[in-house]
Amino acid sequence: MKGSDVLIEGVSKSFGDFRALIDINLAIQGGEFFSLLGPSGCGKTTLLRIIAGFETPDAGAVMIDSSDVLPLPPNRRQANTVFQNYALFPHLTVFENVAFSLRLKRRPRKEVEAKAADYLRLVQLEGHAHKKPAQLSGGQKQRVAIARALINEPRVLLLDEPLSALDAKLRQHMLIELDQIHDKIGITFIYVTHDQQEALSVSDRIAVMNQGNVLQVGTPHEIYESPATDFVARFIGETNLFDGIVEEITKLDQPGLPGMAAGVTEYMAVLNIAGLGRIKVTTVDEFTAGQNVSFTIRPEKIVITKEKPATKREDINLFQGVVDEPIYSGFQSKFYVKSRNNVLLRVVKQHAQYSDEGPDIVWKDEVYLSWSANDGYIVGLKEEAAA
Repeated sequence: MKGSDVLIEGVSKSFGDFRALIDINLAIQGGEFFSLLGPSGCGKTTLLRIIAGFETPDAGAVMIDSSDVLPLPPNRRQANTVFQNYALFPHLTVFENVAFSLRLKRRPRKEVEAKAADYLRLVQLEGHAHKKPAQLSGGQKQRVAIARALINEPRVLLLDEPLSALDAKLRQHMLIELDQIHDKIGITFIYVTHDQQEALSVSDRIAVMNQGNVLQVGTPHEIYESPATDFVARFIGETNLFDGIVEEITKLDQPGLPGMAAGVTEYMAVLNIAGLGRIKVTTVDEFTAGQNVSFTIRPEKIVITKEKPATKREDINLFQGVVDEPIYSGFQSKFYVKSRNNVLLRVVKQHAQYSDEGPDIVWKDEVYLSWSANDGYIVGLKEEAAA
């Protein structure tokens, strides 16, 4: 099967006075695993329903392979939907659920049986063909729903929070299976989720949404490492986020950011952050002195030690603090550390080596926090409501 390109141009939708979508523009490539990510009420499911044909936008266009599909009913759009609640027929067997749409189209019996068997093998349920949905686990029911959607050979598969009803371990297992199915069949997946880890794990690209707007579109790496707004920085994983003022900015003669393309100008900015003082951060954006910005540093980028680091590097930020709360999680520890001016920073330390003496950093310990100027990121301030 071949995946279709999906182009969304200027799509807006209101329900009474509530603006669910505001001038949405997205270009999704054929065969891409594309996620719509955001908090509840951000508009992601409304956008999916518009692509599917279950809602009509107030303005804009939806193109599948350069053809306007807005005038078409859902069954003529080459896009099938997998719903959160499975939507299986309880009185039909697994095989009959998967074969239902082909039988509705009056396809030959041998074709129906062969294709239903093929798609049950694809989702690894061939041994459950004669069971009823009530005899299946949640993950098995979701696989039946996926097979039933795929048997129509759509060019686009729309997935509306398909794993949210499953427990955490089963959800992670199903996520891997879903990614493998995508790799096998090669069609376009558009995946709606509020779970950042789900989106980061499987997506080729992600659109982060809030309050009816698309705030950023990019690869998981781009979204996580280079958030476009303070909302994106807060919403994608954990972070330390501070308001600051640019004190100085100088052009770097030598590249500071790893992997930076040739010809890109880089700068070293010095920020003044209340309670922390002066912070060094490299950037490709030419900020100006006196500009208000947001600064973000991920907890895993910060090094925590009891001894002062013996480094003379000028690009290292170094602070002292006291462990206010240590949280041990087996494979890692999270520390809430208060600076001398009572600013709280979150730090994550991975446990890569065996220790038979317990944690080396505990509650009330005085510690040093350090990170490279390359590991922080400047986000221009923007008025946004928190999720």
